[in-house]
Amino acid sequence: MTRTRKASTLTSLFSVLAFVAIPVFSPASAAGTAEPKHGIAMHGEPKYPAGFSHFDYVNAEAPKGGTVKMAVVANGFDSFNPFDIRGVAAAGISDYLYDTLLESSDDEPFSAYGLIAESLETPGDRSYVVFNLRQQARFQDGEPITAEDVKFSFETLTTRGHPFFRNYYADVSKVTIEGSHRVRFDFSGTSNRELPLILGQMPILPAHYWKDREFGENGLTPPVGSGPYRIGSFEAGRSITYQRVDDYWARDLGVRKGRFNFDRIIYDYYTDDTVALEGFKAGSFDFRLESSAKNWATAYTGEKFENGTIIKEAIEHHRPTGMQGFAFNTRREVFFDPLVREALAYGFDFEWTNKNLFFGQYTRTDSYFENSELASTGLPRGRELEILEAFRGQLDDNVFTEEYTPPETDGQSGLRQNLKTALELLRKAGYEIRDGKMVHGKTGEPLAFEILLFQKSFERVVLPFKNNLARLGIDMAVRLVDSNQYIQRLREFDYDMITQVIGQSDSPGNEQREYWHSSTADAKGSRNYMGVSDPVVDELVSMVIQAPDREELVHRVRALDRVLLNGHYVIPHWHLTRDRIAYWNFLQRPAETPKNGVDLNNWWAKP
Repeated sequence: MTRTRKASTLTSLFSVLAFVAIPVFSPASAAGTAEPKHGIAMHGEPKYPAGFSHFDYVNAEAPKGGTVKMAVVANGFDSFNPFDIRGVAAAGISDYLYDTLLESSDDEPFSAYGLIAESLETPGDRSYVVFNLRQQARFQDGEPITAEDVKFSFETLTTRGHPFFRNYYADVSKVTIEGSHRVRFDFSGTSNRELPLILGQMPILPAHYWKDREFGENGLTPPVGSGPYRIGSFEAGRSITYQRVDDYWARDLGVRKGRFNFDRIIYDYYTDDTVALEGFKAGSFDFRLESSAKNWATAYTGEKFENGTIIKEAIEHHRPTGMQGFAFNTRREVFFDPLVREALAYGFDFEWTNKNLFFGQYTRTDSYFENSELASTGLPRGRELEILEAFRGQLDDNVFTEEYTPPETDGQSGLRQNLKTALELLRKAGYEIRDGKMVHGKTGEPLAFEILLFQKSFERVVLPFKNNLARLGIDMAVRLVDSNQYIQRLREFDYDMITQVIGQSDSPGNEQREYWHSSTADAKGSRNYMGVSDPVVDELVSMVIQAPDREELVHRVRALDRVLLNGHYVIPHWHLTRDRIAYWNFLQRPAETPKNGVDLNNWWAKP
């Protein structure tokens, strides 16, 4: 499963509701005939019953109305198509314009309930899924949403859309229209239990709208969607306003009740975060999710905060925080050798950084699935060890004998000792120091690379790291580019090192192919940023996708986590288990925050 949360690179929201469809004939599988269901859980049964009125964490009586202004720190946008690899799409498009077949809840690991689909049918082995569409489902131009639109969306996204969709839906073997409001997806020989749920995340596009248009060349022509908002006014590259659809077809469904309450949602673009922060405090926009520890500790002060005009809160969440770190592009020769990658990690002093730059707010990350039961800990044991034993001859012994921990400088082991360890590892990798420079003993090539940034504020983290490596004779250049150039270079893998966030959910699945599988290592635009290409990782990814139950999923993900960590593909950064938010006091939020954290789409404006 993948889902969009706040600052993620690609986004998707999903959910569901029920009704009992008239049974129709569908072929029986080894697990029996599939009956229509209102919702589905990845493992076990969904929490919410058929006909539920609303999610527990929303205010079903929230008033509609008002305007909320948001800020985006980026160099503008040039597209209203978030599903194409070309261009930079405007913020919010996928969230507000396009409905999906199913909608997921924020208080379960992974369950989905009918949105465009009134019900779904899938057998016990989940070898296929049938979606029965709601008769009342409409696009914003009044045209009904049909099975033809669903098939068109699948074929368009997987052939002309972002490469992510091809990987995400790679196990779909056939799409069959069985009626104007009934569509079936068959799956190729796989035991991927996630497929019915992730197909439910697919945004549904209007086939009639795109019939005479080129999918990747729509530019800034507002498209037709089916979601709760349409594009209102916009100023190219600088601002976009979403206008709530008054007669939105799904407004009374349980998956929509109490959500999407603002009449208008405005995104204004800023090229500098410092300017954006001052704009927030001056009232230029209304809600801010703070990512800077320094700002949080020092900038949210003054009369407006003291008298409650602006509210500052750190709200606890229980979602996996994933991995943020310095990511190596292993496609580059300088980073081929994992010993080199491991050595460079000893040059980053997290403890100093946290104390001196972040006011001690963060915790060091040591898992790709941090803040969840999926994270590997200690030495492998039990079922996890059994999984890894099958690959023992292909794995470094450290996977079995040493617990992965990022280098630290607290206590006895200071930076001096860490740099000494780094030097020993580099010597094993064939490097030596000549005339004060770290060079390869055979080729004479210096150990030098560039880190690519688009946030100037991150230089204060990178420069001490650069200085530490310089003590080893390693030359790390820092290149700062604008956000649009950064995105293009990311898509082309045109970098040595980047700072990257790799988000995770409570139910990892098909998106793991996009992150780690060798088939995506050279696929332009994929999220395999590090160029991971390892047959063991490939096999573990397949095992994760095909996990038969929650318990086995946990063991398989922990094994994958451990192998990735010992591949030294990143230098781990830090994480926070709270959402740091500030907002003007006319905004109201529900009493309950789900485990996935703050979602502004559940808020409303004080009447």
